[in-house]
Amino acid sequence: MPKAPKLVFVQAGDDPASASYVKSKGRLAKRAGVRHETLVLDETVTQGELMELIATLNADPDVDGILVQLPLYGHLDPTPVLDAIDPDKDVDGFHPVNVGRLWSGRPFLVPATPAGLMRILEHYQFDVEGRDVVIVGRSNLVGKPAAAMLLARHATVTLAHSRTRDLAALCRRADMIVAAAGRPGMIVPAMVRAGAILLDVGQSSVAGALRGDVAPEVAEVAGAMTPTPGGTGPMTVAMVVANTVKAAAARQETGA
Repeated sequence: MPKAPKLVFVQAGDDPASASYVKSKGRLAKRAGVRHETLVLDETVTQGELMELIATLNADPDVDGILVQLPLYGHLDPTPVLDAIDPDKDVDGFHPVNVGRLWSGRPFLVPATPAGLMRILEHYQFDVEGRDVVIVGRSNLVGKPAAAMLLARHATVTLAHSRTRDLAALCRRADMIVAAAGRPGMIVPAMVRAGAILLDVGQSSVAGALRGDVAPEVAEVAGAMTPTPGGTGPMTVAMVVANTVKAAAARQETGA
């Protein structure tokens, strides 16, 4: 009988929010029957030692998914670390191979946050085909992969950012807005057409409270809107676990 999938978290940073995030992922993994382990490295870890650890996890047949929690300690460069992860164990979906798979229409492991957005749309049966979608934020974590996924579903996508001219007018034309800029309350009612769908990805701490990129009063004009907290965040955690199960199934199928 095949073993349950195993997910390994590598924590090489001292950000409290990241530590809390790893714990929430671990709790959900346990509920889903996924084995998980967290490797906490202290600040004396070197770039070479971290790279060696990734190589060891890549070679371990008992490990199905590897997730390096960002941010890392300041003296560590995350790019070579993320690039060193076996693409077939890259449950964050950040490896260039997985990025290429996504944009070429052959997705395998995709970034968890945009995957969660797609699952929300599926659950509430929001069909984006032919719809005008504006994504505010062009990060590799959310904006760009979300654009690829929405294009695959035949949406008309505009990827906006901090240098976009007249962002308000652009948003007002949209049937759906994905807010992923990390700027609390930047999307206000005057920027939203009546009945539009709002997916709020932004999470910022303001006076000790978690706030999204979408101002709460936008709910008065929106057709549907995800809350912050409790909206897209939990879906990100769920998709990491789903990616681990998917990676394990693929490895068992190929005998890897």
